[in-house]
Amino acid sequence: MSYCQYCRKLPPDNIHRRYHDAVYGVEITDDAELFGRLLLEMNQAGLSWDTILKREAHFRRAYDGFQLEIVANYQLADIERLLADSGIIRNRLKIHAAIHNARQILTLIETHGSFYQWIQQQEAKNTTEWVKLFKKNFKFVGTEIVKEFLFSIGRIPGAHDLDCPSYRH
Repeated sequence: MSYCQYCRKLPPDNIHRRYHDAVYGVEITDDAELFGRLLLEMNQAGLSWDTILKREAHFRRAYDGFQLEIVANYQLADIERLLADSGIIRNRLKIHAAIHNARQILTLIETHGSFYQWIQQQEAKNTTEWVKLFKKNFKFVGTEIVKEFLFSIGRIPGAHDLDCPSYRH
């Protein structure tokens, strides 16, 4: 067995290796954690994943533990607080998209019981169909963001090479 090519030579204490081994491709059922993962994937756009991983704990604090009800009710003062927070990505479009997406997820929870259930209830789709579905419901989601989000939560295969020990997750 060998690890996925991108992390084969990384030491076990490397942030990417820890993410690969314990988080990437592992199913998430908690709606707040799903929202958090989507928020992190959105914020990675145009940046390195290393930047996001190093700031993950700060994102969690800045966005109130990814609690949907709180983020969905953010007002101008919250937006200004986030824009001034050097521990996260201070991009107005990404911040507004996160708030919009929290509101959309709450709507999906009302109609489907949970964000997790909404994802599970979707027919097996190709990437193009998933992207279309996400763009219909969310902001700041493109092909790579949607694909990586679905890989990272274990919804679609491809997160790990077949001979990677983490593939068994």
